Amino acid sequence: MRKYETLFIIRPDLEEEQTNGVIDKFKELLEKNGAEDIKVDPWGKRKLAYEVKKFKEGFYVLFQFNSTPEAASELERNFKISDEIIRYLIVRLEEEEK
Repeated sequence: MRKYETLFIIRPDLEEEQTNGVIDKFKELLEKNGAEDIKVDPWGKRKLAYEVKKFKEGFYVLFQFNSTPEAASELERNFKISDEIIRYLIVRLEEEEK
């Protein structure tokens, strides 16, 4: 398993309950695909550096998890087709040398 980190931005016009539902949906997707040690860090609403899809701010969420490359690819596929997500980035973290 590899270590991954993903930062995604949820549309700011969603209610708090809907935003939490989106976060839970992606966390469950990772769990279903075999990811482990999922850490969820909601950063809250922040102003974007530039306008994205006519939004000037967004709700930032950071996930850190261990998974296979297939699970990360499935997460990316779901980010692409989700209307709630305005931007995302998935990064594989370097392994620590022993």
